[in-house]
Amino acid sequence: MLKNTFGYDQFRDGQSEVISSVLDKQDCLVLMPTGGGKSLCYQIPALLLPGLTIVVSPLISLMKDQVDGLLTYGVNAAYINSNLTYEDIFKIYKGMQDNQYKLIYVAPERLMQLEFIARLKSLCISLIAVDEAHCVSHWGHDFRKDYRLLGQLKNHFPDVPIMGLTATADLATRADISLQLNLKAPFIFKGSFDRPNIRYNQVTKYKATDQVISFVEQQEGSGIIYCNSRSKVDDLAMALARKGINSAGYHAGLEPNIRDIIQRDFIQDKIDIIVATVAFGMGIDKSNVRFVLHFDLPRSIESYYQEIGRAGRDGMPAEALLLFDEKDTSRIKQWISSGENPERNAIELQKFAAMEAFGEAQTCRRQVLLNYFAEYSAGHCGNCDICLDPPKAFEGTVEAQKVLSCILRLKQSVASQYLIDVLRGKQLKKIIEQQHNELST
Repeated sequence: MLKNTFGYDQFRDGQSEVISSVLDKQDCLVLMPTGGGKSLCYQIPALLLPGLTIVVSPLISLMKDQVDGLLTYGVNAAYINSNLTYEDIFKIYKGMQDNQYKLIYVAPERLMQLEFIARLKSLCISLIAVDEAHCVSHWGHDFRKDYRLLGQLKNHFPDVPIMGLTATADLATRADISLQLNLKAPFIFKGSFDRPNIRYNQVTKYKATDQVISFVEQQEGSGIIYCNSRSKVDDLAMALARKGINSAGYHAGLEPNIRDIIQRDFIQDKIDIIVATVAFGMGIDKSNVRFVLHFDLPRSIESYYQEIGRAGRDGMPAEALLLFDEKDTSRIKQWISSGENPERNAIELQKFAAMEAFGEAQTCRRQVLLNYFAEYSAGHCGNCDICLDPPKAFEGTVEAQKVLSCILRLKQSVASQYLIDVLRGKQLKKIIEQQHNELST
C-alpha cells in the first residue's frame, strides 16, 4: 500500500509500528515532529481496513489540503465543513452510505452533533483519527473547547480504535490527551523532536524592521516571518515590498479568498516570503522553506517548535531566527493575563515562562528545546548560535558590587532604566535635579 498508492519505498521511523497497532484494533497516541509523516499513520490503515475512517481536523484549510492530496493519489476522500452547501453535504452523506469513501475529514463541532453520530452508527467505522490532538488538553498550547467533547466517542464507538496525533506535547499534555480521549491502554509512539538540519539562531532585537530586511536580503528561497499582531504583519509586509522583496502579508483579517490565493501562490513559489500571524502555516506542506523568522517572542515553546518545523522539510539546511527583546516579555505576560479564564491564563503564563527561559538561555538551544519535550540530551548540537559563538564569560564581581551599591544609594526606589542611566553617567535633567549625577557610583 505504501509503495503502490503513495510511492514510498520504506516507512519513516515509527510509522509501521503505529499502523500495525491500529490494524490490531489498539488505541494509539502518536507524537511525531512536524513533517514526520503522521498522516500516513491513519491513511494506510484507512485503506487496509474494511470500513470508513473519520479524521477530526481543526482547520478548513488543513482538511482541504489533505483531501486534495489524497485525491491525487487516487484515494476516495472528502471533507465536511461550513464552507459546503447543504446540497454538497447531502451528496457526501449519500456517498458515505454507498461506501464511496475511505476517509472523511470533519471538524469536532460537527462530529459531536447527535445527528452526525447517529449517521455514523449506521455505517461501518474502522478508525477515528484525531489530528492536532493537543487541542483536547487544557495543558496544550492551542486548547479548543470543541475538542473536549471528543472523549465521548469511546462511549458511542467502544470497539473502534482511536488515534490521537500531535507534533507538540510536553509530558503533562501527553498524559492529558490519553485521559481526555479515553484511550484504552494505547500504543504510544514518540518520535525524536530533533531536526538537526535546522540551525537555531537568536539575535537581540533593536531595529527590528531593518534587521529583518538585512536578513531576508541575504537569503535564498522561501521563508516565513511570524509576528504577534495583524498591524505588525501589515507594516512589515509593506516595508519588505518597498525594498522590492517578493512577499505578502497573511492574517485572519483578510478575506478568505485572498488568504487562499496567497497560500497557493506561496506553495507554488510565486511568492517568496510570507509575513504572517500564527493563522498561517498549519497544514502547509512546502518542502523548500529555507527559513522561519520570529519577529516577536512566541507564547509557548510548543508554538515556536511547530512554527519553525515548517522550515527544511526537504532535509536540506534551514534556519530558525528569533529576534529577542526582554522588554517584549512583560507586554506578552500582560496580554496573557488579560484573558477571561484565570485557570487558562495560569497555564499559558507557565508555558510562556518556559519560552522566556529559552530566549534567555546561555546553553545549547537545541538541548533546551529537546529537554522541554523530555528528550534529554547532554551533548551540544554545534548548529545553534550558542554552540557556534559561545557567550564569553567575564569576572563581574566589581560591576555587580557597583550596581548593588548604586541601588542602595538610590534608596531602592527607582526603575531599572533609571539605575542604568545613573551608572552610565548620563546627564539627564531628572538625574541632575535629584543630584544623582554626584553619586560615587
